[in-house]
Amino acid sequence: MSVFHGLATRAFHGLDPEDAHRLTVRALRAGLGPRARRRNDPALAVEIAGLSLPSCIGLAAGFDKNAEAPDAMLAAGFGFVECGTVTPLPQAGNPRPRLFRLTEDRAVINRMGFNNEGLDVFAGRLSARKRRGVVGANIGANKDTADRIGDYVTGLTRLWGLADYFTVNISSPNTPGLRSLQTRAALEELLGRLAEARAALAGAHPVFLKVAPDLEDGEVQAIVETVAAFGLDGIIVSNTTITRTDLRSAHRREGGGLSGAPLMALSTQVLRRFASANDLHRLVLIGAGGVASGADAYAKIRAGAHAVQLYSAMVYEGPGLIGRIKRELGARLRADGFSSVAEARGA
Repeated sequence: MSVFHGLATRAFHGLDPEDAHRLTVRALRAGLGPRARRRNDPALAVEIAGLSLPSCIGLAAGFDKNAEAPDAMLAAGFGFVECGTVTPLPQAGNPRPRLFRLTEDRAVINRMGFNNEGLDVFAGRLSARKRRGVVGANIGANKDTADRIGDYVTGLTRLWGLADYFTVNISSPNTPGLRSLQTRAALEELLGRLAEARAALAGAHPVFLKVAPDLEDGEVQAIVETVAAFGLDGIIVSNTTITRTDLRSAHRREGGGLSGAPLMALSTQVLRRFASANDLHRLVLIGAGGVASGADAYAKIRAGAHAVQLYSAMVYEGPGLIGRIKRELGARLRADGFSSVAEARGA
């Protein structure tokens, strides 16, 4: 089956990237995805913010925007899956073309613009799940909303109890003005209103903040202090970048967020800065951006990540990539004398 999925991934490269992605999700919904053939390595299991993850390797938001195939991706071997970004109302997103493969750079540029089917459809699919495995909801704001912060509150309250954790996405470069919510004053208002809403809800679910990699040192410190002050559980570092350095592909000048291999060094550097600023606050840090191998995942963990997410690498290697990454990470841990991810984190 791994050979079949590899061939299917290469065949899809002859299609428009967005069409190929749509077909992939449909195939997963139909039960045609890969299945993990081995049990999870106990060394990769982690406990973060009250969540028990059988593996520290998770699927980043963006792959499954509408919660269509979270269980298929868990079956493929991911330790946790994050769906979204979902907005209160359905929206079409930006005009096509808006997704580009940079094959020579093993990268992707997207300017999707939070295209999704809205909260009601998303909630319906989550409520129909059998709840096997950890699935998170990445929430955002509609492009034309009159109350951007209110959209985040709506997302949190509507999906509370249906998702295992929540990610507040304020770092996409493809919704005008969204990244301005990363400034201290705006972030305090956002997190304050989310804290009020969260306090009124029954039960407990972790809430994370997803940030951009394009931050200065002072911004990193301010974000950590604000996230801790308002009782969030952690930070996902990072979303896509608007920087362009040493790219070769013909699509390198396309607007939008860059992900994939060129993001690995930048996102890991920013992760280290967050880990340093986090010394006194004990927030969970999830490393994302450019992960395509066990060595990449290990680098994130050594930089301070409690867990790791990936997405863009699957554009080139398909969902079967997850098994190889887990095997490589387990081997790296043991080669350096670590019996668990927790032991290696920040070492």
